[in-house]
Amino acid sequence: MTVAFGRRTVLRGAVGLAALGGLAGIADLARVAVADPAGSHTGLRVGYLPITDAAPLLVAHGAGLYDEATAAHRPVMFRSWSSLAEAFLSRQVDVVHLLMPMAVQLRYALGGAGQVIGWNHTNGSALTVAPDITDLEQLVGTQVAIPAWWSIHNIVLQKMLRARGIRPVVREEPSKFARTVGLIVMSPSDMVPALANGAISGFTVADPFHAVAEARGVGRIHTFLGDVWRDHACCALLVHQDVIDRDPAAVQSLADSMLAAQQVIADDRAAAGRLLSDGRYLPQPAPAVARALDYDPAGFELAHPEWAPQRIGFQGFPYAGYTAAMVAAMHDTIVDGDRRFLDRVAPEDVHLDLVDDRFVRRAIDTAGGPSVLGLPADLSREEQVVLS
Repeated sequence: MTVAFGRRTVLRGAVGLAALGGLAGIADLARVAVADPAGSHTGLRVGYLPITDAAPLLVAHGAGLYDEATAAHRPVMFRSWSSLAEAFLSRQVDVVHLLMPMAVQLRYALGGAGQVIGWNHTNGSALTVAPDITDLEQLVGTQVAIPAWWSIHNIVLQKMLRARGIRPVVREEPSKFARTVGLIVMSPSDMVPALANGAISGFTVADPFHAVAEARGVGRIHTFLGDVWRDHACCALLVHQDVIDRDPAAVQSLADSMLAAQQVIADDRAAAGRLLSDGRYLPQPAPAVARALDYDPAGFELAHPEWAPQRIGFQGFPYAGYTAAMVAAMHDTIVDGDRRFLDRVAPEDVHLDLVDDRFVRRAIDTAGGPSVLGLPADLSREEQVVLS
C-alpha cells in the first residue's frame, strides 16, 4: 500500500523506516523536565503508559517522524492510568494516549479542557485468566482486575459477565452463591504478579501483559476484547484545548506524524516491536512485545475470525458512532466512584463536544484519502458488539 504524506513527513518516514530496520542510530534523548503550563517550553510534551497502546506515539518518536518543533522531547513514561491522567490535568504533559472512557470522565467530571484529536489504536486488549480456567463461570466468586473504572476493558468485561447471568460487584465480597465477580482496579504492571500468586483469577488490560502472562505460564488468553466489540477504540489521543488554540500547526503536524507512525507499524510490525522493546520505550521483553503486536490466530478459539480480533489495529480516525455507543455503555457500567456526571451527558452529544477530528481528516486527505488507508469513503461505520 502506498500512502502519500507531506514532504517533511515523507523525509522523516524514510529515516524512520531505516531506523526500524537497524535501530543503531536512534539517540536516547534526555527525559523531558516538567515545564511551566504557560507554554514557554519548546515542542509538545508527550506522556505515555508502557503498553502497546502507546506504540504510535513511541514509534513516531523513535523513527524520527515527529517535526522537531512539534515534539522535541522524549516521551515521558508513567506507570498507571491515574498518574498519566493526573500529569495531563496538572499540565506536566501536553499530549497523552488515554483510555477513551477516561477522556470522557476528565472532561465532564473533572473539568479537564482536553480534546480527542484521533484514535491511537483499536483492539489490543484481552481477558487473561489463570491457566486452569476455561469458562467465564469459573470466575464466579473470585476477583478480576481492571486497569481503570472508566475503561473499555471494564465496559466490555461487564457486558460479557452479564450476558452469562453473572453480576459484577465492587466493594463487595464476591460470592459463588450470588453469582458475583469482584472487580478491582490495578496498575497494569501489577496484574501478572497478582495472577501468578492467586490474588486475582484474571485481568483485562492492554498488551503486552497478556503475552507476558502466557510466556511465564501463569495465565492464558480467554477472550480478545476485539472478538466482542469489533475494532473498538481503547486509547484516544488527547491534547489540551489551549495547545490546539495556540498552535494548531503543531497539532496538525502531530496528527500527520501519528498517522504516518500507524502506517509504519502496520507495514512492519516485527521491526516496530524491536524498536519499542527491551527498555527503549517499553520495559517488557522483545518476544512478548512482538507477540502482542502480531498474535498468530492459530491456537485461539475466535468467535469472529474474520474480524481479526487478536490483532491490535492502527488507524486514527475517531468514528462518531463509536463515541455514542461507548458513552451509552458507560451509563450501564458500575464503578467505584462518582458517576453523577453521566446524568449530564447525552451519548449522542459527546462526540461533537469532546472530539476535534479536523486534524486527522486533513492528515487522511494528505495521505491520499480514506480508501488509500482502507477506511470507508464516508468515514462512518456501524458498531458491532456480539455477546455469546
